Amino acid sequence: MKIGIIGLGLIGGSFALAARKHVAGCELFGEDQNRDHQKEALALGLIDMTLGASTYAAMDVIILAIPVDAALELALPILDQMNDNALLLDIGSTKFLICSTLEQHPKRNQFLATHPIAGTEFSGPSAAFATLYKGKAQILCEAHKTRPDLLEWAVQWFKNMEMEIKEMDPKEHDQHIAYVSHLSHISSFMLGKTVMEKEKDEQAIFDMAGSGFASTVRLAKSSPAMWAPIFKQNQENILEVLGEYIANLEEFKSLMEQQNFEAISQKMQQTNAIKTILAGIN
Repeated sequence: MKIGIIGLGLIGGSFALAARKHVAGCELFGEDQNRDHQKEALALGLIDMTLGASTYAAMDVIILAIPVDAALELALPILDQMNDNALLLDIGSTKFLICSTLEQHPKRNQFLATHPIAGTEFSGPSAAFATLYKGKAQILCEAHKTRPDLLEWAVQWFKNMEMEIKEMDPKEHDQHIAYVSHLSHISSFMLGKTVMEKEKDEQAIFDMAGSGFASTVRLAKSSPAMWAPIFKQNQENILEVLGEYIANLEEFKSLMEQQNFEAISQKMQQTNAIKTILAGIN
């Protein structure tokens, strides 16, 4: 089986390593807009050889592991070039726009929209590891529109990787992910920005930063090239959740100004219920 991966960073590279581990006899092809990353992926053994437009038709599977705006541009021409028994996998963080764009394509049944809920703040081929997806959720959107034999192969691979398969409508996916992922990244970026603007002594930040600050701002190390297009594609949902988030911050600020610390304590106690909701999540 020939598997092509477009985008050889943490996400794509980890899929390559997972394929090498779980797909017997596979040949791994890869390409990356960053040629240094492509060379590094070859040197690290993430891929066996390079991938290009001229070889798309020879692939049995092609995985789009690139920013969502680039995936949107490439998906249609790749489907045009793929052979009639190949599968195109999209693994981006937004689903509604790409599903809508490919809706009427003659090879729509050779496309599977997925979103693995996994990642770290690190990027590049050297950040990839084979067990990134172990125990993580794999969201499938509109799986019923994918050809049954291709869907069966993909689902079995995900199960072999020990992923937890979940199905979701693409519009609902984008709404929910705005709350549990996209807002978290925005908060982390803006916290980092606020502290850096307010505290000019970088050494003081380093010396005083405890585990709480480090864990909260960790996502601010994520790739802007990946996240800015996500925010653009999910703008409507993100603006809605940002409005709610800002309202809560304004309420907290108002209670601070009023010195109403009893109310603040009550708000925090109410929010502590999230411990039960998140029990068992790593």
